[in-house]
Amino acid sequence: MNDSNTHQITVEVAYALPHEQLIIPMRVNAGCTAEEAVKQSGILDKFPEINLNENQLGIFGKLTKNDTALRHLDRVEIYRALIADPKAVRKQRAADGKVMKKGGGELPPDIE
Repeated sequence: MNDSNTHQITVEVAYALPHEQLIIPMRVNAGCTAEEAVKQSGILDKFPEINLNENQLGIFGKLTKNDTALRHLDRVEIYRALIADPKAVRKQRAADGKVMKKGGGELPPDIE
């Protein structure tokens, strides 16, 4: 893999849990895909709950396909499944705010 004729690039593989974040910088061969970088990083051994058939991948916050070729300094991000639908959460918060007199009441006198 480290053939002197093979051009290598630097990338990062990132995964975050609510209480832990791991970013692994690494060198890969040019043309390496997002999925290949994840596998080569060793992160699947540390977090066996990651399933590349279910977890989506992104590069700097934008969803990408597993077979996307990486560029120098790309960061591959492994996304966890959402626990709650963000639209449903916003809708519920809005409904709660209406019950609480449009946003939770009046400001205390010292804040106005």
